[in-house]
Amino acid sequence: MRSDLKPARRVVVKVGSSLLANHGAGLDRVALEGWVAQLARLRAQGRDVVLVSSGAVACGMQRLGVKKRPRALHELQALAALGQMGLIEAYETAFSRHGQHAAQVLLTHDDLADRKRYLNARSALRALLSLGVVPIINENDTVATEEIRFGDNDTLAALVANLIEADVLIILTDQSGLYEEDPRVNPAARLVSVAPAGDPAYLAMAGNPGELGRGGMRTKLTAAQKAARSGAATVIVAGREPNVLSRVLEGEPIGTYLYPATTRLAARKRWLAARLSVCGRLIVDEGAARVVRDGGKSLLPVGVRGVEGVFARGEMVACVGPDGREVARGLVNYAAAELRLIMGRPSEEIEQVLGYQGEPEVIHRDNLVIV
Repeated sequence: MRSDLKPARRVVVKVGSSLLANHGAGLDRVALEGWVAQLARLRAQGRDVVLVSSGAVACGMQRLGVKKRPRALHELQALAALGQMGLIEAYETAFSRHGQHAAQVLLTHDDLADRKRYLNARSALRALLSLGVVPIINENDTVATEEIRFGDNDTLAALVANLIEADVLIILTDQSGLYEEDPRVNPAARLVSVAPAGDPAYLAMAGNPGELGRGGMRTKLTAAQKAARSGAATVIVAGREPNVLSRVLEGEPIGTYLYPATTRLAARKRWLAARLSVCGRLIVDEGAARVVRDGGKSLLPVGVRGVEGVFARGEMVACVGPDGREVARGLVNYAAAELRLIMGRPSEEIEQVLGYQGEPEVIHRDNLVIV
């Protein structure tokens, strides 16, 4: 089963505070440079890599000599703003030694809850990956409020895995994986090697978060469940294992492998079908209806004959054939007003009509659900 990880082309790696914080003495730059070297090797193999990194608050604490993590939100925000500078500088320096570039991306919950901002974030990340850049993602702690915070970077990493349709999420932690009991209490506790993502029986085995981090094993299991919604597998593994990333992707039985119940594409389709209500309708010609329904193709503007309703980019619309029957539903790449301008035209004319170069598809096949 772990052999399924070998062909993974898109990987999200999450590094936790417990690994980066260097026992409360600021960033562990030696360890950070080691993970960067591993990520650089994955990039050299042709894999897309996204890094979700904690450590900003811990870095800020070190810079100001703060020994205990504050509880007040505004204090955490201030420390994150201070520490983020040092964190990204360390990553950029380390990646540059391997001839690679990194980009900072800060997100809040609203960025992924709002469909337009969700698609904008996805497009930006895909563009960075296509340029060979490694996005380094963290929660935007400086502007997030208590109500909209992700709460931990495990959850953020899972949502990023959904966002970019990753094949695997690797969560690096200070534990070897999920144990049937707390290994700090029972040194003979057995490691769970393979389990289905989202199985509630394993939540009872999870421990509590450490002092410097917001997450714990429970949040990692919940993150695996979220990642599985779009078909991504999750591996929870000790970050200080030598060459850990390559070993995981070679299928070596280290850490805890949490597998999704369905394939990536099937899981995403199911997630889309259940997530949103229809906000409008696209009338498509017979040729477009046929290739969408039977050929598994994307819907292009040339096949659209009519637009009904008012909707924004990223909202769910129904695709209706000439006979009035619904063919599919999907997340649209253009607002209704824009679609009325480009419908019936070839994709090459989109920039000429709208004044900017958008997606060539009205709805990409990965965002279409046949009904």
